[in-house]
Amino acid sequence: MGKSVVAATGDESELPRYSAALTSIDVSQYDFQLEAKVARLRKLFADIPHPEFEVHRSEPEHYRMRTEFKVFHRGDELEFQMFEQDAKTGERRAVRVDQFPVASRLCNALMKALLELLPGDRVLRHRLFQVNLHSTQSGEAMVTLLYHAKLGAAWRGVAEKLRAALAAGVVPGAVHVIGRSRGQKECLEADQVVETLSVSGRALRYVQVEANFSQPNAGIAEQMLGWAVDATRPAGGAPARDLLELYCGNGNFTVAVAPNFRRVVATELSKASVAAAKRNCELNGAENVFLARMRAEEFTEAWRGGRKLERLKDLDLEACDFQTLLVDPPRAGLDPDTLQLLRSFDNVVYVSCNPETLHSNLVAVQDAFEIKRFAVFDQFPWTHHIESGVYLQKRASEEPAPEEQRKRKAEELDA
Repeated sequence: MGKSVVAATGDESELPRYSAALTSIDVSQYDFQLEAKVARLRKLFADIPHPEFEVHRSEPEHYRMRTEFKVFHRGDELEFQMFEQDAKTGERRAVRVDQFPVASRLCNALMKALLELLPGDRVLRHRLFQVNLHSTQSGEAMVTLLYHAKLGAAWRGVAEKLRAALAAGVVPGAVHVIGRSRGQKECLEADQVVETLSVSGRALRYVQVEANFSQPNAGIAEQMLGWAVDATRPAGGAPARDLLELYCGNGNFTVAVAPNFRRVVATELSKASVAAAKRNCELNGAENVFLARMRAEEFTEAWRGGRKLERLKDLDLEACDFQTLLVDPPRAGLDPDTLQLLRSFDNVVYVSCNPETLHSNLVAVQDAFEIKRFAVFDQFPWTHHIESGVYLQKRASEEPAPEEQRKRKAEELDA
């Protein structure tokens, strides 16, 4: 699966029918559901000039590398459940999940094995209420068992037997079993895996830590990173000036685009994410990256206002020559201060998980920027969720903004 141009015009189509919990899907309807999403975007962004959408398709099934299930105890038997909302009544209901077609094949194999192995051990199943699965394209896996009771000394022994059974017959790579209860975490043998993503001819390795965010759709993650690398690739081949990245997470984009720039300064608030980002930079030889654990507004105060911060003591801010900004904000989008910060850059890469807030943010800065590229990533097929990326370029000072252009045209027609 890869980039395509989807011809979707007119009113937004309804998504094809499927179980809301995604326990059953009709892969023949994949194009239809994608066209419905693109039609929605066309309608939403009709008032903002933009180039043709670059639509990146997902695999229609087995695309999700991690998932979680509630555990229902039926006597000595266990079943996995997910919850969905009834489209007519709005009521929330539990759905039994024996197989999960949107999850990776390895996750499905783990589901089957766990439903066979867990019920047979009283220690493992006692007060177990949730199972989280995390797989990689290279065949590594983490299984997290969550309990409503403290894990005793016996748990570790039987969990090791479970891990050995999974390693022997289910998981081709390293497999780790993690037990969690309130205030307690037991790891066999680690709490992280290493994912390898193919991006623009490079094999990038990423540490993914249990219970920390990572892109769930590995195929789309590769396409998103490839798009960002291509969008920021400097003309002539020499590295561009410096990049500032806000909300860098585990260094997902940081590592991929670093070769395109002289220096990358990346900020992130989560301590665990910053630790993973540092490790990912080391794994991939990204030596031109400076990571700072701080809020975006703190960095802005230091950069623009001269505020002295201990966490920036090893960075010569005066020597930084930021030309490009990369932002991957939460669903709420960019706050007013960060929107104002955008205007300090020639180029902006904005990765969005919420079309509505992206639209609002773009309206706010369209007087200063034009959209040069607009990508759509089907991160979560069979849902209404849309991931997108835009590459913005600052307008020439003499070029009027779209609103001003419309006013001038109206004045000319009235004359």
